[in-house]
This record gives sequence, structure tokens and C-alpha cells, in this order.
Amino acid sequence: MNLRRDQKVFLSAMLIILAIIVASIVQPLFGGPTCGAEGLPPCPPTATPIPTTPPQVIIDIASSNTKQDWLNAVIANFNAEAHTIASGNSIFVQATHGTSGGTQLDILDGELRPTVWSPGDYSWVETANEVWRDRTGQPLVRTDCQQTILAPIGLAMWRPMAEALGWPDTPIGWRDLIDLMADPDGWASVGHPEWGAFKFGHTHPDYSNVGLLTLTSLAYLATGQTEGLTADAVYSDEVVEAFRQVELNTYHYGIQSRDLLGLMVTRGPEYLHAATTTEAETLKTNAEQGANMRFPLVFVFPSEGTFWGEHPYCVLDAEWVSDEQQEAAAIFLDYLLDPVQQEAAIVYRLRPIDESVPLAAPLALENGTDPRITTASVPGLELPSSEVANAVKDVFHQTKKKATVILVLDTSGSMGGDKITNAAQSAINFIERLDRGDEIYVLGFGTTPYPIGEGGLVAEVSENLTATLNGVYAEGNTALHDAVCQAAARVDSLRAEDEANNDPHLYGIVLLSDGADNGSANSENQMFNCLPSGETVGGVRLFTIAYGTDANTDLLQRIANRTNGRYFVGSTEDIERIYNAISAEQ
Repeated sequence: MNLRRDQKVFLSAMLIILAIIVASIVQPLFGGPTCGAEGLPPCPPTATPIPTTPPQVIIDIASSNTKQDWLNAVIANFNAEAHTIASGNSIFVQATHGTSGGTQLDILDGELRPTVWSPGDYSWVETANEVWRDRTGQPLVRTDCQQTILAPIGLAMWRPMAEALGWPDTPIGWRDLIDLMADPDGWASVGHPEWGAFKFGHTHPDYSNVGLLTLTSLAYLATGQTEGLTADAVYSDEVVEAFRQVELNTYHYGIQSRDLLGLMVTRGPEYLHAATTTEAETLKTNAEQGANMRFPLVFVFPSEGTFWGEHPYCVLDAEWVSDEQQEAAAIFLDYLLDPVQQEAAIVYRLRPIDESVPLAAPLALENGTDPRITTASVPGLELPSSEVANAVKDVFHQTKKKATVILVLDTSGSMGGDKITNAAQSAINFIERLDRGDEIYVLGFGTTPYPIGEGGLVAEVSENLTATLNGVYAEGNTALHDAVCQAAARVDSLRAEDEANNDPHLYGIVLLSDGADNGSANSENQMFNCLPSGETVGGVRLFTIAYGTDANTDLLQRIANRTNGRYFVGSTEDIERIYNAISAEQ
């Protein structure tokens, strides 16, 4: 066959390409070269390897809320500077923030597995170590924890009220406040009858570092000490009576002081007069909520002494913390304690550990705190041991104003399946978290409202209520309006009985529903007319839980707001957490 020249060139090219393809297939099978050999194309230049990022050592910090803004800023700067451990691996720090008691429970329950724990003070660590030793034979934290910052604990009070007591030039102590609480004339005793009785709120010591240390400082006052407090002294008649006087005039509890300050802002000076908190939270509230407040708040240092807020940095000795993480955590601690980061704390309304560092705005009188006060003028109290902390919580539970709670549970047909099962179990756990001296009544509602079990003292009825709740099932329509009216009437009746017996309680209705009303005799407007006003600090509060995506969220939120309660959105996964939050406010 005769081929033209152009055909021969084309055929030669095709044979070369075919040879390359065959070689690429055969070489992996038989080990021959694929490039660079005779008759094959040259090999391409060796590619430069793509550089890889060094492995990261991740540091998780579980921290108290008080230093959240400062710590987040320090972490952002640290991560941007790309620090490494000795091996060259990079360090990445991240933090979660919560109450001291909340993070303690989450760590002990396995919900949090941090590298570093930084609660408000070391007593939370001691208590956790006791539990951890009981479980594992080893402490959770072995080494000493380094103090990171000063965040003094005291009271947020409306400025005119604090000035009526002499702020800022006249020291104000716990004794002044207890005398004001005990005086039947209330604020009239200092020239302001228009303010009525002194109305106080504090956070719950089982959850809040501020709550625990506030009550511990009260125990120090009653014993006349600033150090060496013992559990036996906390159980003494003097301390119990001091607690009783304060709790009698406590109108609100909360998991964290931020919530109490928010309540003060929302309801104004006629509602709460003072609440326990930190200096930082007081100034932050003024800065962020000032436009919504009739008067600014000021921070009052209890003159007998206070806790200056050590906020320890504790590296956990747990199985999930590696040697590299311990090394990285130590590097970040040095960074936290660097003078640059310590001075930056002032911007976030915290005080450096080194008190020789000059304080500046926002730590200023015009913003609501006295920068002249130091640990020399208001002594620092010795932190409580775990035994003392537990005794303080015991005496609080003995003396706190008891709660009367109406639990209103939607059992309509839409609550079938996991909803009713989880709601009933969470209600049982909620009852178990109430104080044994509290009162609980449970009202179910489907087509009509109906009582679930016998109500009364938690100590007497919880066992039978548990059995009854375990048998609840879902059926019928949703008579939500009627259930709310019936619960409100019931709590009014119980409150009248308590007042006749001179036995003041805190009163709350907890309403859980997953749907809109479709079966009540009462209209929505009539239901709102049934509600307590929520205008007085001693009034009945409604806590509402919108359970699932079909709940009437607008209605439930309005009910809570009308009664100065709180509104929650819940699911089968987090209903337990919501019930726990509510129990801490009773």
C-alpha cells in the first residue's frame, strides 16, 4: 500500500502516542519506565510539595461568664499570633462560658471535657475534686491554680438609693442592709417613704459563684470574721438568723446575676432595689442598657469585706488532657498574665491582679464604681473550703423563702410519642430539684384541665406524683386558656392561705404546651384577664415553655412577659435543661 507523505507523518505520530499509552498501562504492571527512557518523552520536573499546616493542639477552656468579653479578646489575639509548643505544633484556644456551678455539673456529668476550667473561685474546684476522688480515686485538678483577674463581688443598686445610704463616700455594709430590711418603716427610715420596703434579689448558690460567695460573706459578717470560717460556724444560730433575715426580703433568685440585672432594667427601680453581682456586670449593664434605665446602677462594695474574685486557671488532670495540651495550656496562661493582657482587662471592666496598675475608665465614679476602693480599704475574705461552701448551701435551703409552684402540662393528642414521655420525665426531675419544703401542684390539660395526682409539700407528695406522671398519656384537644385560668385561680387561693398564716412564699406557674388553644371555654382575652398583673415584686410569675415547632410561641411569650416571668423554647432534647433553670429561680 502506497501512502502519501502527510499520511506517513500522521501514522508515525499515532504510533508514538499509542506507545506512550501502552507504556503507561504496562509500566505499573511490569515495572518499566514511563518517561525519560529511549523512545519515551522526557519526565516532567519534580513538583514542589505543598506545605502543610503543623498539627494543632486545641485548648478548650470552660470559663465563668464574668470574664467572657476579656477572655474572648485575649484568645483572639493569641490565636492570631500563631503560638506553638516546643515540637512546633500550633496552639488553638477556644472557650465556652457559663456559671461556675453549671460548668462544674457539666464537667462532672461528662457534658464538658475541657483542658482548662476557670470558675469564679477555687471552692468549685475543691468540691469537684471531692466528687472525682469518690469516683476515680484521683483528683480532677492536681496542681495549684493561678489567679487570673480581680472581679470584686458586691451589689448593684440604683444610684439614688445607694446615695441615700451614703454612697460613694460613706461605706455601706451588710449590717446597714440587714437593718434596712428589718426596719418596718423600710426606706422611710432614711427619708424615702416612697420607696417602701427594701427589695432584694440574689443568685442561687447551687449554680452561681456570685450567689455562693455573697452568702459566704454574710456568714463572715454574722461571725465577725474575715478568715478561718468553719462549717460549724455556718450552722450557728447567728449565721442562720442572718440568712433568714436576708431571705425573707429576697424576692427573686436566678441562675446568673446578668438575668437579675436584666430584670431590674426591664421593671425599673420600683421592682427590685438591689441584686448581687460583680463590678464588671454592673458597669456593663450601665453601658449597654443605659438608654432603657430610669436611673443608672452603682456597684456597692460591702464594707465589712468581700471576695475580690480570683477566677483561677486550672488545668485538668483528666484522661482526655494530653501532655501537649498541658504544655500549650501553660503557654496560654503566661500570655493571660502578661502585663499587656492584664492592663487590657480594664477596658472590659475587670481589675488587673497587680493593684499598682492605675485604674482608668470605665472603672470610674461616673460609670458607677469607686476606683479608690482596693483590697486595703475593703478586705478580701478568705475563700470557703468545700465543707464551708456545702454548709452555706445547706443553710440557704433551710432559710430561703419557700416556693409554691403550679406545673401546667399539655397532655393533648399532639403531645403523643416522645413528647409526652420526655415532658413527664422532665417534670418528675423538676419536682425532685425543688426544695423539700416547697409546694408543688400539677395540672394537666387536654380537652379540659384536670389535676394530676395530689399536690402539697414536695417532701410528702413527690413519690406519688412521680408514679402518676409516669402514667400520663396524650389525648384530646388543647384547652390552654382554661388551664391557665384554673392555675391562676388555684395559686391565688394558696397565696391567700399563706398570707392568712403569715407564711410568705414565692409563687410561680410553669406552663408547657406544644400547640395553640382549640378547646377552651375562655377566649384569649378572657385568659389574659385571668393572669396576675406581674407589677409587684411579690407577684405570681408565669414561666412558659414552647415545646416543639407547633407551639403558639407568640402567645406563650406574651403570657410570660405579662406576668414578669420567663419564656423558653424547648425540644425533647433540652426540656430538662429548661426545667432545671426554672427550679433555680424558685
